[in-house]
Amino acid sequence: MTGVCLEVCVDSVESAVHAVQNGADRLLVCAALPLGGVTPGIQLFRAVWQRAGVPTGALIRPRTGDFCYTQEEFHIMKQEAALFRDAGASFFSFGILNAEGSLDVPRMDEMMLCLNGARTVLNRAFDFCRKPQETARQVKMLGMHGLTTSGQEKNCFEGRQLLAQLVLQEPELEIIAAGDCAPRQLRVAAQVAGTGSFQLTALKKTGVPLRYRGKAGALGMPEWREWSFYRADGAYIAAAKRALCGLEL
Repeated sequence: MTGVCLEVCVDSVESAVHAVQNGADRLLVCAALPLGGVTPGIQLFRAVWQRAGVPTGALIRPRTGDFCYTQEEFHIMKQEAALFRDAGASFFSFGILNAEGSLDVPRMDEMMLCLNGARTVLNRAFDFCRKPQETARQVKMLGMHGLTTSGQEKNCFEGRQLLAQLVLQEPELEIIAAGDCAPRQLRVAAQVAGTGSFQLTALKKTGVPLRYRGKAGALGMPEWREWSFYRADGAYIAAAKRALCGLEL
C-alpha cells in the first residue's frame, strides 16, 4: 500500500521521540491524552516541534467533555490557535458543535479566519455529530483540509463502512481514520475505506520512577492512581506502520 500517513497523538517529548523512531509520519501534540486530549501547553508544543523532525500540529480543545463551548472557551480557543500558529504548527485540529449535534459553522469559520490559511482538520467532534455526510460537506465548504473520525464507532475498523462512504463523497478531503485497533484490523480498514491516513493514540501504561508510595494515592478522581502514567507504545506504532505499508499481513 502506498501513500500511508501515520499520525500519532502525543502528550510528552518522550512519546514524540518514541513515535517518530517507530514510524510516525506526523504528530498531533495534545495534553491529557488518557482523558481524550485537550490543548497542550505552548512550551510542550515547542519542545516537541524542536525534537520531532516531522510535521507537528496542535489540538485546540479547551476542555474534556463535549464539543459545545461557552463564549469564554471559544475566545480561549482563538487565542491559543494564534499562539501555536506563531510557534510554527504545521496543522491544527479542532471542532465546535451546536447542542443538537450539528457543526457550529459560524464559529468554525471564525477559527479558520484566525488561522489565516493554515492547514486545518476537524477533530473527533465529527464522531459526535448527528449527520456525518452533511458535516463532511460543511468541512469542505469551510475550506478545511480534512477530518478525523473512527466512523462514529469505537475504532476505525468497526467504522470502516462510514469511512468508505466519506472517502467516496469527499475525495478532496483527507479522511483520517482514528481509533486504535489491532494492526491487522487497521490494514482491513485501510483496504475497505480506501484511505491511507490514520491517527493513533498508542498509549501504554507504565510505572512511575517514584519508589515510595504515600498514603494519598490519588490527587484527582479516586480511580485515578498516581503510581502510573501513559507513554506512546513504540512497538504498537511500528507494527501498525508495517501493516499499513503492506510489509506484514
